[in-house]
Amino acid sequence: MTIKRILVLLLLISGLSPLKSVHAQQKAPNKSLPALQQDFVDLGFGMFIHYGMPTFMNQDWSDPDAALSLFKSPKFDADQWAKAAKAANMTYGCLTTKHHSGFPIWNTKTTPYNVMHTPFGRDVVKEYANAFRKNGLKVMLYYSILDTHHGIRPNQITPEHIQMIKDQITELLTNYGEITALVIDGWDAPWSRISYDDVPFEDIYHLIKSLQPNCLVMDLNAAKYPAEALFYTDIKSYEQGAGQFISKEHNKLPALACLPLQANWFWKTSFPGTPVKNVDELVNKFIVPYNNAYCNFILNVAPNADGLIDENAVQALKEIGKLYKKPEKVPQVPEHDAPIISSNLAKHVKSNSSWSDDMNIMDFANDDNFGSAWVSNSEVKSPWYELNFEKARPINMLVITQGRNTKSAYTLQYFASGKWQPLKTKKGDQNSKIQIFRFDRVWAEKIKLAIQSPDGPPSIAEVGAYNERR
Repeated sequence: MTIKRILVLLLLISGLSPLKSVHAQQKAPNKSLPALQQDFVDLGFGMFIHYGMPTFMNQDWSDPDAALSLFKSPKFDADQWAKAAKAANMTYGCLTTKHHSGFPIWNTKTTPYNVMHTPFGRDVVKEYANAFRKNGLKVMLYYSILDTHHGIRPNQITPEHIQMIKDQITELLTNYGEITALVIDGWDAPWSRISYDDVPFEDIYHLIKSLQPNCLVMDLNAAKYPAEALFYTDIKSYEQGAGQFISKEHNKLPALACLPLQANWFWKTSFPGTPVKNVDELVNKFIVPYNNAYCNFILNVAPNADGLIDENAVQALKEIGKLYKKPEKVPQVPEHDAPIISSNLAKHVKSNSSWSDDMNIMDFANDDNFGSAWVSNSEVKSPWYELNFEKARPINMLVITQGRNTKSAYTLQYFASGKWQPLKTKKGDQNSKIQIFRFDRVWAEKIKLAIQSPDGPPSIAEVGAYNERR
């Protein structure tokens, strides 16, 4: 009997399966979030891969009821994708597992409308993950909350829809090995209009961390939230094609910037004969300086309907590889607050304040819009702002986003059992646009901010109140 068979026999006698033992040995130890964020920034440069039903329709969003018969990729080769990424000195890939029209490209049990019921009939996520790992690249996945085929869209989301989202994410994080990051889209964006209350962000966030504690949660929501804090994401994201550009001079957070190599995210029939973006500019204007600003750059490359990357894109990636080398060491990400992941209890509740500036009244500071603001009237010497929940709510965090260029400090109180009590005596950091106060949970009927603003009338874009899980 060989040593291998003896070991297997011993495992069976002990009640363990050989597969479970190997899996346990391969599981990476859990890391802290700051360590994972630094690891992500250290990766430097990766390949975004938009591939799915839109590939076969010459569109970026496919018909949500597109015929399954359209999906044919006779030369599909995920290994070609991985080798093209390696040639560019990329360190990882990120594949669109399901885009906004709701077509999953993995072997899902949640819906028959998926890649396994097409003429192609193969699990794209599995082949991608295997190919990238074989080539020494890390694996990330993209997933859209918005799903127009299954009706997961504004004003009609049901508990069944939320369960489908949870089941699909569970499949992706259970069946395809270690996933470095799950990039989520179509959630709390101005165009998707699915809020973090409609599909509860905190529930999904904790589900992901329970399945894979080392998986970063990355929501592509930079269009709405300020750049100075991590609102509903582990990594701050910037979609350059949508006009979102990171400040190389001022960014202090772990970040991701993305841009397509070709003209669009998904492949178009014009791509083989259309020049791709300028390689030298990509490397020297974006990738290299962004790496020095705590930002990982992900370049989208769209495989064609045959399932291959076009030759002009392959050549461009080789040229990038000649110009770009991942830095031996990128700068250490500055210390920063943990992400804000809970529902905002202050959104649209009753508010009150001292005398406001004309047309900038108190409601603007809790309207879930960072572009508007409450502004104190310049005559007020001791300005204050108040949230009224009308009944006691559990709260353990306040987030104040200042408006304009004012720098204010805050003394916080909460109202409970008929009296005001101090909530936090320490004044906020007047040099920070966003001030995050975490504290032991209190039951508050009201929250009041007494404001000290030495450089002019205070302005508040948003006050958020949260009861986060700890």
